[in-house]
Amino acid sequence: MAGEPASPAALDVHDEGSGPAVLLLHGVGGNRSLWNSVAPPLARHFRVIAPDLRGHGRSPAPPGSQFTFDELLGDVTHLLDVKGIPSAHWVGLSGGALLALRAGLDRRERTRSVTMISGSAYTDAHTRAIAQRLADTYVKEGPDAYALRLLKDMYYPDWIEAHLDLADRIRAGAGTQDLGPATAWVRAIDRFDERNRIATVGVPVLIVQGMDDGVVDPAHGRILRQSVPGAQIRIFPQTGHMVPLERPAETAEAIRAFVASVEATGSA
Repeated sequence: MAGEPASPAALDVHDEGSGPAVLLLHGVGGNRSLWNSVAPPLARHFRVIAPDLRGHGRSPAPPGSQFTFDELLGDVTHLLDVKGIPSAHWVGLSGGALLALRAGLDRRERTRSVTMISGSAYTDAHTRAIAQRLADTYVKEGPDAYALRLLKDMYYPDWIEAHLDLADRIRAGAGTQDLGPATAWVRAIDRFDERNRIATVGVPVLIVQGMDDGVVDPAHGRILRQSVPGAQIRIFPQTGHMVPLERPAETAEAIRAFVASVEATGSA
């Protein structure tokens, strides 16, 4: 395992509530606003820590950032140190789910549980193709076409039709977003493969998967469930890749119940 970076990024963070710490980690190109509807109900029971990861949102990318999982993991571990938090329940969406899994594998002493939302043990050809199509669309067709492609790939169609305000915001922001950090993190995700270690996670694991995820094949949820001893799984029908946005109340309750059960049994 590679060491932490010499200069961890100073992560901008939302910190709310008290009790056992729950880390909420967004995915590629996102920021902590992903959790705006999930964090408040969780904060009634736990201390919720939702950072903008390196180079995303309001967090800087130190010079020479490669956006490897070791860098990102070092940043979040440093954040826990700064906050005086010895260990936390790691919850992540997509790329954030992969980061949470790496915490369970490589930072066992800092990890009470892992919740993987729209995650996988490895990056397959389908997910690589989706990422490449998004990149090609941006370069060849421009920001508006890229935003439309993003909406089609990431969300369940009926949900988008009911939330056209979000679609408008995504289209409006597509031309101004710096995609450099996202592109660099995607390169690390392309190489992500923990199939040989997945069974050794050693902490309680919850898998949350949308049945209509167009980015990560829903079969990965079943693969994770079969590969991780004792893992729990929640599957949401008529739900795409962006589960915390599409199903915020259900997502918050799934996390709350799981973390509460881990704390009650002392299995972390």
